[in-house]
Amino acid sequence: MNAKDIIKNGLIKENPTWVLILGMCPTLATTTSAINGMMMGLATAFVLMMSNIVISLLKSVIPDKVRIPAFIVVIATFVTIVQMVMQAYMSDMYETLGLFIPLIVVNCIVLGRAEAFASKNGVGHSALDGIFMGLGFTWALTLIGMVRELLGTGCIFGHSLIGGADGMLMMILPPGGFIALGLLMALINHLRHRSVKKS
Repeated sequence: MNAKDIIKNGLIKENPTWVLILGMCPTLATTTSAINGMMMGLATAFVLMMSNIVISLLKSVIPDKVRIPAFIVVIATFVTIVQMVMQAYMSDMYETLGLFIPLIVVNCIVLGRAEAFASKNGVGHSALDGIFMGLGFTWALTLIGMVRELLGTGCIFGHSLIGGADGMLMMILPPGGFIALGLLMALINHLRHRSVKKS
């Protein structure tokens, strides 16, 4: 697999949210605003990239019998780094995202990429896979957050776009997450299928 395919897979063809439908818990819970979705996505992207690199480097020395526990230890190390940095320098965001930062350890996107890609490929390709799977997850969460924030409060990234208008409260509550995810997933999959037919 070449670098171009890896980039396209992470962002579009195998996007964790729109195509593989992985990591739905943080997707629905942290996207009440665009900034929350973006920060959750970037935290996950960092963990994905770093754990892919380390697992790719260690793949030949990790015994098969303990590879999943070893992968989890590697992932947990980088999640702890993210958690400590956010607590120290972005305490408000850390409080907002709360439990979902430590839960990156068991996010099926991260463990899935470690098992399916990093443990079978070289460091360069594994790093690219981690970066672009992470960025694919980030843009999906940011888009869902933007839609929910706009419809729920009339703002995007905290900036008011619809002055003085009340939003639909439901969109920033849990049902709004399901509605936004479903509608955006339908739209994106429709656009993907149209582009496949044309090519």
